Amino acid sequence: MHAVGVLIFVAILGAFICAKVRSAGGAIAFSLLALVLFIATPVGQGLPDAISSFLTAIDNASTPALNGGQEASVGR
Repeated sequence: MHAVGVLIFVAILGAFICAKVRSAGGAIAFSLLALVLFIATPVGQGLPDAISSFLTAIDNASTPALNGGQEASVGR
């Protein structure tokens, strides 16, 4: 499991190198690889839940504002 940190570092380094030579596809591929490797670690296992709860909070905050604006204009 100690090698995962090295693999994440190499993937980030690969993404940086691809970005410097303007290879967008390679940079995206290396970035996704680093993200998948990070989620596979014990530290990163909470990341999907954190993103989900963040998006749920944004949805819960914006839905009443969006629906309230429509209902108020329709009722008048």
